[in-house]
Amino acid sequence: MNKTIGLATLATVAAIAAQPAHAQGTPKAADVNAVTLVDAFEGVFGKRDGFRRSGAKGVCAKGVFTGAKEGAALSSASAFSGKPVPAILRFSVGGGNPNAPENVSSVRGLAVQLDLPGGEQWLQANISTPVFTAATPESMQAFLDARKIDPATGKADPAKVAAATAANPDQKAQPEFLKGRGVPTSYGAVNYWGVNAFKVTNKKGQSNFVRWVYEPVGGEELMPAATAADRPTVFLADELKGRVGQIPVNFTLKFQLAEKGDPTNNPTVLWPAERKTVVAGNLEVTSVEPAEVCNSINFNPLVLPKGIEASDDPVLLARPGAYAVSQSRRLSK
Repeated sequence: MNKTIGLATLATVAAIAAQPAHAQGTPKAADVNAVTLVDAFEGVFGKRDGFRRSGAKGVCAKGVFTGAKEGAALSSASAFSGKPVPAILRFSVGGGNPNAPENVSSVRGLAVQLDLPGGEQWLQANISTPVFTAATPESMQAFLDARKIDPATGKADPAKVAAATAANPDQKAQPEFLKGRGVPTSYGAVNYWGVNAFKVTNKKGQSNFVRWVYEPVGGEELMPAATAADRPTVFLADELKGRVGQIPVNFTLKFQLAEKGDPTNNPTVLWPAERKTVVAGNLEVTSVEPAEVCNSINFNPLVLPKGIEASDDPVLLARPGAYAVSQSRRLSK
């Protein structure tokens, strides 16, 4: 066994073991090589000591989540008791570059840790597009491999990118959504989708598959790319700090309910817009915090409370391993 891969694998096992137990009924994790997947991120963005391999640039915050009765009607999870529960949040810019410009149209992230009664936790990884980069871990690997930086040119090979996209048309969904969408003016004024499907079960034993979105109560604030080009390349952390200090920063959590035939295993395919949605809760951002508050959290989205289970989405099931490898590398520096 390669020594480097062996050590990374041991670190992965240790990191996963340190996580709270998953919800009962969670499907078996996808058989994917988490080490090579994280290696591929580093091939695109470089090895950034001390930074996350994805969502490297970000800001930590705290907040409060309050579940709604409509959420309790769908899930028995204690998050929907109606009582406020503390939240640790991390807003980010997509990708592994800690110096990524913020005045361009790219993915933003909202990672959430809800600390629930009885020691349970609910961790989430949400992004500002309703579709993911790729439909499978294999397609994600191909997406990253094609964008590996050539040391001679300092850029990816456009021919390899085009070939990967042609071979994996699922990779087109996210860029199509972002095309012409505009640039978020604030971490606190953009939608964040949980692109993967989850199974929720209520106290009566009734189950549904759902996807969710956090919508800013005041609506999204997006600026045209031409306007954004005149903005500083770094502004989001300071803007959020100022916004939280002046006005309430609230997000409404909405569940979209699947119907028969809606795919639960492909995060690049949207469910029909006419599917029923319900308001499941409210998330209030109360303060911006030092990075240290979030540093030890890997926001593994398979850390779930009773009443919520993973679907058969292979991207979702591959995340814990990749997150753990990334975390072990980040915290070892």
